[in-house]
Amino acid sequence: MKALVTGATSGIGKCIAENLHRHGWKLILTGRNENVLKKLQKDFGKDTEIIVAELSDRKDVFRVYDFCKDRNIDLLVNNAGYGIFGKFDCTDLDDELAMIDVNITALHILTKLFLRDFKKRDRGYILNVASVAGFMTGPLLSSYYASKNYVIRLSSAIYEELRREHSNVKITVLCPGPVNTNFNNRAGVSFSVKPVSPEYVADYALKRLFQGKFFAVPSLTTKCCAIGQRFIPERLLSAITYNVQKAKKKD
Repeated sequence: MKALVTGATSGIGKCIAENLHRHGWKLILTGRNENVLKKLQKDFGKDTEIIVAELSDRKDVFRVYDFCKDRNIDLLVNNAGYGIFGKFDCTDLDDELAMIDVNITALHILTKLFLRDFKKRDRGYILNVASVAGFMTGPLLSSYYASKNYVIRLSSAIYEELRREHSNVKITVLCPGPVNTNFNNRAGVSFSVKPVSPEYVADYALKRLFQGKFFAVPSLTTKCCAIGQRFIPERLLSAITYNVQKAKKKD
């Protein structure tokens, strides 16, 4: 069995790669940090391949697919992504568009291309990493929240199409809350609640995936958040989210 993991150099992506390696999977890992990728390749052994890529560049996204398309991939893990903190009119437009290209465009392209291959074989797994933010509106992290809404809705539509076709291809969307990774540092915020470990999130996500479950929402707190938001008026939920995000801003 062979998996492609994007954003594999740190956080959830790295832990997913480590988990799969422990269970005997062959891996293709991609990310921007060549040194970390080479170290992972050395640690995991000769069955691991790496490809350095900047997924905000569509040419690199297609290059990753071209590298993998004849290597009999069984599992696609769309993990690469990041967030940008700030009022919508104040955040840098170029940085924001690059984030959208990583969080949405790259995921969309890889999901479509690998899904076509998987359906031809009538087998395969797709794990799309979203966030509990994908269930809500996110003032001060507006574009990030919106991008994760896209991931959930796209994945949900694909799941229903596959279900109606009685396909053996499976798709799962991972929706974690705060996780102890480099995400907040890159976004320029700090944790407002205790995060869970990326190792736990990776293990939980893969268990749900191989059980054929659509949603993977790790931790009781995150589950309560995902369910509870359905019963809160949108304006109130947006106001609550604003205050939560504002409290995370680093001095």
